[in-house]
Amino acid sequence: MKLSTKGRYGLRAMIDMAEQGEQETVSIASIAARQQISESYLEQLVPKLKKAGLVKSVRGAGGGYCLAKPPKEISVGDILRALEGSLEAVDCPGLEEDSQCGQAKLCVAKYVWQRVNESIQQAVDDINLAQLLEESQEARIKSQA
Repeated sequence: MKLSTKGRYGLRAMIDMAEQGEQETVSIASIAARQQISESYLEQLVPKLKKAGLVKSVRGAGGGYCLAKPPKEISVGDILRALEGSLEAVDCPGLEEDSQCGQAKLCVAKYVWQRVNESIQQAVDDINLAQLLEESQEARIKSQA
């Protein structure tokens, strides 16, 4: 499995929003400047994050975007699935209940693919934005030392 720039940049944008505070709104332009990401590219990603219920928009003066939930309630998996879709490394038809794969009953390789897919899901679901905020703060402290 290889993540596209949608997933990588979207995660960076979400971390940026989390760093600004749960209720603080930020503009796409300010995220783009801090993260060195194209503003027009972010304009394509934010609506997907909003549709997934991860960010909300605030209109008017001082408006922008902010997290829709506390950072602890947003997993990396939530973000990546909103932007990338399925995170399965292998799409094996033998794993489906009503599989049309002629080898499904005898194939044991499907169990390898199932475990790989489950491991990826678990890994990204076990990391939340709050943890990434802590890591970010530690990295800043270390870089100043």
